[in-house]
Amino acid sequence: MVSIKDIAKQAGVSISTVSYALNGSDKVTEETCARILAIAKELNYVPNAAARNLKKRETKIIGVFLTDFRGDVYGDLLYGIKEILNRKDYDLIVCSGKQSHRMLPERMIDGAIILDQTFDSQELLNYAERGHKMVVLDRELNHPNINQVLLDNKAGAALAVEHLLEMGHHKLYVVTGPDGSYDSWQRMQAVKQTIERSGTAEMIEIGGDFEKSGGEQAAEIILQQHVSPDSEPVAVFCLNDEMAVGFYNRMAQSELTIGQDIHIVGFDNIELAQYIQPRLTTIDYSKRKWGAVAAEQVLKIIAGEDVEHERLYVTLIQRESAGAVLSTPDQQNTL
Repeated sequence: MVSIKDIAKQAGVSISTVSYALNGSDKVTEETCARILAIAKELNYVPNAAARNLKKRETKIIGVFLTDFRGDVYGDLLYGIKEILNRKDYDLIVCSGKQSHRMLPERMIDGAIILDQTFDSQELLNYAERGHKMVVLDRELNHPNINQVLLDNKAGAALAVEHLLEMGHHKLYVVTGPDGSYDSWQRMQAVKQTIERSGTAEMIEIGGDFEKSGGEQAAEIILQQHVSPDSEPVAVFCLNDEMAVGFYNRMAQSELTIGQDIHIVGFDNIELAQYIQPRLTTIDYSKRKWGAVAAEQVLKIIAGEDVEHERLYVTLIQRESAGAVLSTPDQQNTL
């Protein structure tokens, strides 16, 4: 790989002169600068971005770390992040997997937005101690270099369960997220607390994975409970909409009708939720705003400004899958 030493040797000048020329400094005459740039082009010289960034101590790039890229939540989230960063002349790079974690300690990025459970919390705290700036979307960490921008998962789950209880249900099936998921854990805490407060209701927990396959498997388990059209309606709370869609897919092959025999509530209000039939009752929040707030906060931390933790509010969108009359506008409840 060609270095500035090679250019300096061929041009017969010092390394510092080459550096000045490549960076457009007025410390080098126009004639010398033109000659150096011509030699650099002839040798196919490519600047060492890592070394340059280390010297400047900035890259103007923010890393967004995700567990994976599937699901409808990520598109709007990333758009909200990109919109704010680009406005401030920053770019983003989206990362997934443990090997990408080294971008922080190697200072290949100026800051990070974390929605990735493969990051150990102690690992993030260690980076924060070394001066790295971060915003976390999936855990609670207290450090001056870490800001939290979290969904109000507990409020959303409470709204969902209370809605089903108000419909007269006393037994709820709850389809959880994957082990290690902060969102799933928070939502389940609220589910259990709301059930306990009711004094009469009971909950049956079904392990899920936040994917359509988890909803399909949950539907199969419920069907095996000998549920029939002659039974009382069954209440189901899927901790995200992806699983609710999978639940619909399996129930479409049965004799049961969602909205009549099955009352189901999801979480996330993905775009598909308003198009599947019957339309899905779900917990809504702005994914775009979530990303935008995270981007604003990480830039403030980088700039040395004071920031406070943020929590995104949620609402219940009531549709035909649980309680709404057909062909009526969406109804909203907040907590």
